[in-house]
Amino acid sequence: MPNDRKEWAQRLPEFLVEAETLLAKSEECLSHLQLISNDKDAIECMMSTLLKLASKADALALVAVSEFSLHIHGLLNHAQQHMDLHAQALGALKDCFTLMAWQLELIDQTTGQLCLDDSEQTSLIEAFAFQVGQSQFHPPAHAKPLRLISFP
Repeated sequence: MPNDRKEWAQRLPEFLVEAETLLAKSEECLSHLQLISNDKDAIECMMSTLLKLASKADALALVAVSEFSLHIHGLLNHAQQHMDLHAQALGALKDCFTLMAWQLELIDQTTGQLCLDDSEQTSLIEAFAFQVGQSQFHPPAHAKPLRLISFP
């Protein structure tokens, strides 16, 4: 996290622009996968952009965005190694991206808080996990449970 609130407030708009760009790139990869099933390059690109987004969100202490990205990345990684991404899985992934875009718009520019219930994140992650063959979703070992963003 940046050293003080002023530095954080200066970096947030830049983060939001970059986050929207990364999310758009992930959505382009998703569209590509809807046309060309299981294209390894598109999956790798999507996974890379999700990791970048998680890292940049983490640097600003935007925990919910960072962890949501990491959860999706973990499930994509599992799916890539164990199964084909079918239409229902891609639909569930699209729902995750839609929620993430909406959440980015709702981050309070002053406080950095996203005062939302995390149940929709959890529900979408579970739906995507089910579609990629993980009926019992287990988050990546390095990830924390999904929760609200808070800025001390």
